[in-house]
Amino acid sequence: MESNVSSEITSGDEEVSSFLLNDDSSNDIKSDLLGDGISYEENEDTRSELKFDAALETEEEKQKRYQIEEALNNSDTDLEMWKKLALDQYGLVNDDLRRKVWPLLLCVDPDTSEKAPLLAELANHSEYNQVVLDVNRSLKRFPPGIPYKQRLALQDQLTVLILRVIMKYPHLRYYQGYHDVAITFLLVVGETVSFRIMERLSTDHLRECMEPTMEKTSYRLNYLYAILQREDKELHEILDRSMVGTMFALPWYLTWFGHSLTQYRDVVRLYDYFLASPPLMPLYVAASLVIDRRQEVFDIDCDMASIHCLLSQIPDNLDFECILQRASNIYKKYPPAKLEKDVKNRVQKEIEQRRRDELRIRRRLDRNKPVWMKMHHYLPDWLLLHYRNKYGLLFATATLLVGLYAYLKATETGFSIFKQGSWHI
Repeated sequence: MESNVSSEITSGDEEVSSFLLNDDSSNDIKSDLLGDGISYEENEDTRSELKFDAALETEEEKQKRYQIEEALNNSDTDLEMWKKLALDQYGLVNDDLRRKVWPLLLCVDPDTSEKAPLLAELANHSEYNQVVLDVNRSLKRFPPGIPYKQRLALQDQLTVLILRVIMKYPHLRYYQGYHDVAITFLLVVGETVSFRIMERLSTDHLRECMEPTMEKTSYRLNYLYAILQREDKELHEILDRSMVGTMFALPWYLTWFGHSLTQYRDVVRLYDYFLASPPLMPLYVAASLVIDRRQEVFDIDCDMASIHCLLSQIPDNLDFECILQRASNIYKKYPPAKLEKDVKNRVQKEIEQRRRDELRIRRRLDRNKPVWMKMHHYLPDWLLLHYRNKYGLLFATATLLVGLYAYLKATETGFSIFKQGSWHI
């Protein structure tokens, strides 16, 4: 390659501290850039140049950083200590520390010498096109002002990272939003270690999300209401009455909020917390976040559209340290095992309500059907086997009526003969 990518990063690029999500407007693709004479190499190390967290540290954050650095220099630091440091206020403080501690939290090999396969080697995978499409949609998850060459390398690395995991574990299914999780680790620890982290998470924390159907994921989202029912009954009643459901929280759970937050510092702080927490903790954070916005919920109309619109958009000014502390307290009071009965009851009620709704709709539709369609329900299946359209049903009905008439006529004739004494058994 003509020059290392690091030489092309300007000081301004190194100081960015926030990013925007979900910008579908960018159509820069590899072919366009190659047409402009820009070259790049796959497996290019872009990790060290992605400086989101150059904001000045507060005095409290400095003290936390010193504590983490001291723990890194102490060979006796155990997993419980790493979890405590990640959970406590300010988390792991900056990406340089996260790069060292995140692998320790998941007990994965931090060695970066392993080489990933080239993108061309994975292009025949059945999920390739969908993964590329999602990666292209998430361009604004990359550092603002990133040079073309480095961005292309990152896009390819992200695509390779995702495909490597689902190829190694064929029973796992890629879902839209998985790339939001993967890119966060890629930006912080690089492609080699991020593969090991995603491999571990995909077979543990995210495993249910990667099943062939979303049945278990939908079930898990009901924990949100079970938590609110215990912690804030008034808020639970409002949400339940509005019938807003759980869809507003689905991207939160699937992406660990990476898809929904606009501040990079908030995203990586939450990832510190989730890596040190049990798998269902994102649901407790979701409940805590909704509680944090309870007054906003009370101030708007109690209807599905209004509340869904409000909750699905997360403001930039939330105090996530407060939200995380509340989530930890709620988890201690109401661990998942304690809520399981409430969740099952809610799911069963939803199933019963859905059946009633379907029956009501079916009856309403039946009332509006023409007579020939209503008769369909009273005709035997064998008669309808070859008559699946309007005129076929009419013909079948006429045939049945003619047969009935013939039967009655024959019966009437027989009865007349019997009365005349001409009937012989």
